[in-house]
Amino acid sequence: QVQLVESGGGLVQAGGSLRLSCVASGIIFSVYDMAWYRQAPGKQRELVAKIATGDNTNYADSVKGRFTTSRDNAKNTVYLQMNTLKPEDTAVYYCNARHSSPFVNYDYWGQGTQVTVSS
Repeated sequence: QVQLVESGGGLVQAGGSLRLSCVASGIIFSVYDMAWYRQAPGKQRELVAKIATGDNTNYADSVKGRFTTSRDNAKNTVYLQMNTLKPEDTAVYYCNARHSSPFVNYDYWGQGTQVTVSS
């Protein structure tokens, strides 16, 4: 059974920091590209950051220079360090694991963790 479990969300004042973690089980973590998405009330889910199996990273323009994602394959964990948080970063943050093979694509999601940034 595949599980992605996020933690680290909470309430923080603008300008503050949070670090989200996502622990994966039931998959060979090292072969999965990992990503963080977020969804604010009334908005579509959007990609925040992703880290590939080779540690290449990509970020949404809105978080570049403030957020950093990393992974620890030995711990089956991906992280999202969020600095200089803004009220517009308020959303539910989701962890995503994705792996493509010649015959099937694997795509898993966590349950989400709430991040609230007060002004």
